[in-house]
Amino acid sequence: MKLLSLNTYHYRRGGADAVFLDHDELFRKLGWETAVLAMQHPRNSISPWSEYFVDELEFGHAYNPWGKIVMASKVIYSFEARKKLSRLLDKFIPDVAHAHCIYHHLSPSVLSLLHERGIPTVMTAHDLKLACPAYKMLNRNGICERCKHGNLLHVAIHRCVQDSFAVSALVAVESMAHKLFRLYRKNLDKIIVPSQFFRTKFTEWGWPEEKFVHIPNFVRADEYIPQFKPGDYFLYFGRLAPEKGVETLIKAAIQANVRLRIAGTGPDEHRLINLAASSPRIEFMGYCAGEDLKMLLREARAIVLPSQWYENAPMSILEAYASGKPVIAANIGGIPEMVLEGQTGYLFESGNADALAERLAHTNGLPDGRIAEIGKQARAYVATAFTPARYTQDMLRLYQSLGANYIT
Repeated sequence: MKLLSLNTYHYRRGGADAVFLDHDELFRKLGWETAVLAMQHPRNSISPWSEYFVDELEFGHAYNPWGKIVMASKVIYSFEARKKLSRLLDKFIPDVAHAHCIYHHLSPSVLSLLHERGIPTVMTAHDLKLACPAYKMLNRNGICERCKHGNLLHVAIHRCVQDSFAVSALVAVESMAHKLFRLYRKNLDKIIVPSQFFRTKFTEWGWPEEKFVHIPNFVRADEYIPQFKPGDYFLYFGRLAPEKGVETLIKAAIQANVRLRIAGTGPDEHRLINLAASSPRIEFMGYCAGEDLKMLLREARAIVLPSQWYENAPMSILEAYASGKPVIAANIGGIPEMVLEGQTGYLFESGNADALAERLAHTNGLPDGRIAEIGKQARAYVATAFTPARYTQDMLRLYQSLGANYIT
């Protein structure tokens, strides 16, 4: 059997990229031949398929006037990606293609070609881009669903992407073109949603419910050494961006007078450091990965996820559980599906610093034995409900329903 996976980045830039890479590895270990199509990037992992990768394209780069025109055209429909995929398909004919995050950089031009070649194609919706042009149903004013009834000009009017009118207008035009020509709807056989919340939200925005299949993410729990004895600090790890709610967390930590460590970088980093400057109990750890991050997880008291956007199914929750740690998380998006109240962690109202402060103080005051008990329940939960075996079984069932009949 042959699997083709498509994603913008070929390195672990975020949770979606980790799922893409882990999915490819999972099927290689299962005996499948696999190929990948991605974008050239200096941080990419080595790949035998890199000759087919498209040229790097980033909104934040400084392009000359002609470069901006070329970038804009690729965002809407990348003939380069289509051409390079065609060359790849001449060498490698997959039984099924699986797209992840391909939007601006590869564009749905690749989906059209796969459909023309008769290759069953699925996509994992790691975000809300298939409904909201700005990915997150969020702008500088908070949660936003103004485009729900079809007027995508709201994206430009409210500067929903990078708070920039120019970038937002480009993304609005991109989404209008994709919607007009039904480039996602008619070229995708199925869309995988890691959370039930995303299935509901897409359906509210006009997608047919039968287009979606719910397959939760997985984590290799055996790669994490759990430490049930709680430490004396709370931990946030992830991007330092407005939608992640770290400002709310800092305010709550100061109010609850608890120790907090923040691991990660992002556009909000300097502002958040200044916000926390008055508290010696808040530490910024910078970018952490690999064993350094696993050690921070093991030695924490609990992990905090203070999101203020419609999160899908955060890998950080699974990683916390695998480390034997309770999770304190915002009650928003797909998060409540993953946190069992009082058993694997606690929920609080998203954006409410007072409610989060109460949860932090409560958890800080619990006996160590109770924290350890919750951590053990979290570890048992992730080791049974979010396993590679369950994920593989669900994915094979989906592939088989599309004609990729794999025999073990």
